[in-house]
Amino acid sequence: MAENNNSSTSWQQSAAQKRAAVHALIPDAWRISQVPATEERLNIAGDYIRQLLSIRETEITETEATDILAKTTSGAWTAREVALAFCHRAAIGHQLVACLHEIFFDAAMAEAERLDEYFAKHEKPIGPLHGLPVSLKDQFHVKGVETTMGYVGWIGTFQGKSDTAKEKVFESELVRELKELGAVLFCKTTLAQAVFTFEPLNNIWGYTYSPLNRRLLAGGSSSGEAALIAMRGSPLGIGTDYAGSIRVPASLNGLYGLRPSSGRLPYQGAANSNDGHSIMSSVLGPMSTSVGALRVMVQAILSQQPWLHDPLVVEMPWRAEDHISRRKLSFGILRQDTEVAPHPAISRAVNLVIAAIEAMGHEVVQWKPPLHAEMYQLKNEISACDGGHNIHGDLRLSGEPPVSRIPMTFGTEPKEPMNAMEIAALHIRKREYQKEYMEYWNSTAKVTSSGRPVDAFISPLIPFTGMRPGWNRFTVNSSVVNVLDYAACAFPVTVADKTVDVMDTGYKPRSERDAYNIAMYDAELYDGAPVGLQLVGRRLQEEKVLALTELVADGLAEMRC
Repeated sequence: MAENNNSSTSWQQSAAQKRAAVHALIPDAWRISQVPATEERLNIAGDYIRQLLSIRETEITETEATDILAKTTSGAWTAREVALAFCHRAAIGHQLVACLHEIFFDAAMAEAERLDEYFAKHEKPIGPLHGLPVSLKDQFHVKGVETTMGYVGWIGTFQGKSDTAKEKVFESELVRELKELGAVLFCKTTLAQAVFTFEPLNNIWGYTYSPLNRRLLAGGSSSGEAALIAMRGSPLGIGTDYAGSIRVPASLNGLYGLRPSSGRLPYQGAANSNDGHSIMSSVLGPMSTSVGALRVMVQAILSQQPWLHDPLVVEMPWRAEDHISRRKLSFGILRQDTEVAPHPAISRAVNLVIAAIEAMGHEVVQWKPPLHAEMYQLKNEISACDGGHNIHGDLRLSGEPPVSRIPMTFGTEPKEPMNAMEIAALHIRKREYQKEYMEYWNSTAKVTSSGRPVDAFISPLIPFTGMRPGWNRFTVNSSVVNVLDYAACAFPVTVADKTVDVMDTGYKPRSERDAYNIAMYDAELYDGAPVGLQLVGRRLQEEKVLALTELVADGLAEMRC
């Protein structure tokens, strides 16, 4: 699509045509004649969707990913019946919360049938992910499927360029590997414009809402993945994380989401904003309803030796952490950052995790790292180092306006980009901050009972309970992990309770952002909203992070019994 700013409606027409084209791919039998009003059905993730499915489809779609694999790899369930059930549920979910950017159900069914034929002939699965439906954030290229990344100007193009033939044959490295492993890819999900905000909004689909409370948003930028998985329209999906874009929506939707360190999983061939900025890299990671599902996915991808196909992937096969619970562990606890206090439900979640850890016989110590405020400033400078030329260039393709925080970060017009010396200085500042944080982590050996540094630290991802449209000046705690390039996993803890999570009326805000966060709080609105935290390990410690997250999750489950 050529640049066109002459008509204020041209981008709107293109977006409308795209929405109509995707909607047309939903079979007539799966269409909802009348979407219920939000106030009539706040939560549509369970009973409402079940009434539109068969008993068999409900059984399949509400089975956890590792249990699905136990069925499909043994021949107990066919890949076709599993794919059909998830395609149906995803189609229903999209009509309710706008979570799909691309639908390719026909291709998924054809692939599932091919897998079934292979199993019938060879009496074994084609790979460890045989028959598992997997959804993808709309940054990953799949042959014959468009990628827009939330840009109207990318519609009908290959990443904004007129080489549409490439879209028909090009695939991201991850996509190639997932197919080799036997996964059934069936849809691509919505994301925030330019994958650069936590508010899940773009000019093609508008907002993506949480299926658990349709007055609240799914979070971003991996918004569609979180929404789809939360309503069991996908058993496992792949998102990306630049400053918390996997972990924040996972937390807001009661899911697990892994942010690996850069270089662990293959990003080769995926679309991205500011591609080539190497100071702080976006990474891909899995999202699902269990730690076991995340582990299975990471193990499977690493079995493909992605370091042979992506030059930035570290040659590091899977390293088992089966021994992790055999000794007393130490966890750092960061209750809040210095600038913004968390909402009551988040503070309660931290207390629940502390109680669970101590009940298992492990210890917690207070986490007092170098000031995160310095890191937030550094992250903002890194993000905007090109002066916004990349993002504004893609917006100009259609003349569409920037949304959410894009103007706050990149202005309404491109600015002078940093020069080579200024970018080098950012690299140095980041390295120095990483070194300072590393030495602090090492120093915790002085305060643990074992004399070893803490095994991981746990903190809030966000200081707010839920996200509502238009409130986009969010402060987040997630991005420190990205600057440090640590491995981290979001995990669910509890849900907000309006009778328990009461704001202290005498609290005095410490900053403008603190006051903004307090003004957001509405105990009635957030009642029942999922509340999660993140567990953070050192760089390239994905296996340990998953093992520790599972241990904490088990401890929380034991407390509920």
